[in-house]
Amino acid sequence: MRVAIEAASLGLTSGGLARYTGQLSLALARAYADNEFYLISDQPFAMPAGAPPNLKRGAAPHNAIERRWWLWGMARELNRIGADVVHGPDFAVPYLPRRPSVMTLHDLSPWLDPAWHDGAGRVMRRTPLLLKMGLATMVITPGEHVRQEAIARFQISPERVVAVPEAAADWFAPVETQPAAPYFLFVGTVEPRKNLALLVEAWRAVRERQPAAELVIAGRRRADAPAIAEQPGLRLLGEVPDAELPALYSGATAFVYPSLYEGFGLPVLEAMQCGACVIASPALSETAGNAAVYAGNARELVQAMLDALERPAWRAEWSARARVRAAEFSWRRTALETYAVYEEARRRFGK
Repeated sequence: MRVAIEAASLGLTSGGLARYTGQLSLALARAYADNEFYLISDQPFAMPAGAPPNLKRGAAPHNAIERRWWLWGMARELNRIGADVVHGPDFAVPYLPRRPSVMTLHDLSPWLDPAWHDGAGRVMRRTPLLLKMGLATMVITPGEHVRQEAIARFQISPERVVAVPEAAADWFAPVETQPAAPYFLFVGTVEPRKNLALLVEAWRAVRERQPAAELVIAGRRRADAPAIAEQPGLRLLGEVPDAELPALYSGATAFVYPSLYEGFGLPVLEAMQCGACVIASPALSETAGNAAVYAGNARELVQAMLDALERPAWRAEWSARARVRAAEFSWRRTALETYAVYEEARRRFGK
């Protein structure tokens, strides 16, 4: 099979979309060495590090017509490489249904609360139309909760929607580290639905009893992110290189992820694979299972953070649970299940 994967998200410097596209394409190429996988886009992007020979870069648009990417440019590139299937990993598929296509619908956040996104207008308009017109032969979601949401909201036939879980990259592993002070950690895109105001509020309450405790927030700041005031003990790191993340996760007293809504929550699995004790909102329950401490409000969050600081055995138990849970996921599994969706798209196309 020859598969084309739209790779514009690899132009992002960080975030779940870039991680998903990069890790999935690598895992597919490694699992199916006799197949060819092409990353294609009208935008500049970096190839994933360690790409095997059967993971290739497509050609950039050659002229003004091809720069109308989703309508004409992508179609020409798909013809050039002879793609059997095209995968849009970022809420879109080609506008012309000339071959089987697969869309990944990561979550429904653009449609659930306007305050969560100030730049998602195109996705909000385009994706429902593509689904209504049946231009996506098959749809992938990262979990069953999003699958059911998508079926209900967009009236998609259940047989066309498949839940395929994601995973932490294999280079996320525990690192021996001795932090100068205990710290709580958040890693992810800084944006409204991550609920970081609640985290900062809870951390301030924890500091009243444990003044040495710090809070570290790492991740790309989106333009619509709420302001976070600088204060003693709070470290705003911005984007952190991938190579530094395992140590950051491993050294944390706890990884705290209070997001209001998630399709999957990949940083939670990354933290778990590094052996971090995880405190999360109930929105992460499908991903974290019984391996996270769930806190749905400020009081519960403060108590969980204090437990992580003051009860080493409790923290160690949750750390052990986290490693077991993370081991249930792998990008190879994701690749195998995604490839099965490609095959199903080929069977269904044109019927």
